[in-house]
Amino acid sequence: MSDILFNYLNRRLHEADDKKAMQKDPGPVVTISRQSGCSARRLTQKLVDELNKRQKPEKRTREWDYINKELLQKAARELDVKPSEIAYVFKYQERNALGDIFASYANKYYKSDRKIRKTIADVIRSIANEGNMIIIGRAGVVLTKDIMKSLHISLEAPLEWRSLMISERYDLSFAEAKKSVIEMDKKREKFRESFEGRNTDYTWFDVTFNRMALTENEIIETIIRMMEVKNLI
Repeated sequence: MSDILFNYLNRRLHEADDKKAMQKDPGPVVTISRQSGCSARRLTQKLVDELNKRQKPEKRTREWDYINKELLQKAARELDVKPSEIAYVFKYQERNALGDIFASYANKYYKSDRKIRKTIADVIRSIANEGNMIIIGRAGVVLTKDIMKSLHISLEAPLEWRSLMISERYDLSFAEAKKSVIEMDKKREKFRESFEGRNTDYTWFDVTFNRMALTENEIIETIIRMMEVKNLI
């Protein structure tokens, strides 16, 4: 009897190990956070193009891509609501608590703020798990930091330089642009905190680039080299 039990347990153990071995590790994923005024979309598109150009045939499971605002549509589909109903989260806004309570009684399709944020987090995590994805903003570093095959990047620059960039881009006075930059930085920080909490290690990045001092090509080459060192590509 003891032999039968031993053989059974041993067989189940090996089956579990085989199943675990067949499961794909999540990632690789790269997250790019940026301060206001540090443009990331064009840099990310160029990074994606370069990664796909250099991707080794034996590692070509799928092409690299990036996602940013498309997360709004994906999360809305998961919640079965209109994108406009959850857009406030991506605009770094909050619901009025009292209005939230009344809305929950008036609308049978109502989704709580907690439900919305959890769904957004689940969508981001699912995209990251699939691999070969770059996530711009959206608390990506918070939600994917524990993935072994990951690299987390922050784009920063002096306040005066970023204010000048915003001033030129949106035809604002320097004072208006500077005020906008400061307010947006605070909103983005609060957005990350809403997913993980205040001052946690999960808001730390692997590397920070100074957008004022480095060109896009210099940043891209450095990112790719780091991905090679971490065996992400």
